[in-house]
Amino acid sequence: MTSKKEQPETEKTKRRRSAPASAATAAEKAQAVLAIWTERVKTAEVMKTMGVTYLTLQQWQERAMEGMLQALEPRVNLANGAALSPRIRALMDKRQQQIGKEKLTRRLAELQEVAPEGKPPSDP
Repeated sequence: MTSKKEQPETEKTKRRRSAPASAATAAEKAQAVLAIWTERVKTAEVMKTMGVTYLTLQQWQERAMEGMLQALEPRVNLANGAALSPRIRALMDKRQQQIGKEKLTRRLAELQEVAPEGKPPSDP
């Protein structure tokens, strides 16, 4: 009988020990995304090879698309006062709205905790 230390390394244990997805270089991530987009490999194969989850691979694809859109925007003349491209401005506005909603939801929850139950607020 062999001990655990003496057992041969299986493909499954090799994958567990592989470097985390964040250790992949930008070039490796780009190659993986492009391989999927050009249908040279299947998504499952890239996930297995790189040791990443489906969610991680989806995030890479979204970031790649955003990067392409940003890179293909016309260059903005800063002398005219427009510092951000319309695409970046839209992304920032979307994020600001999301943060505002989160703050409002949190504040509403706080108010509900301190409000007396069953009594509507009195009018002054």
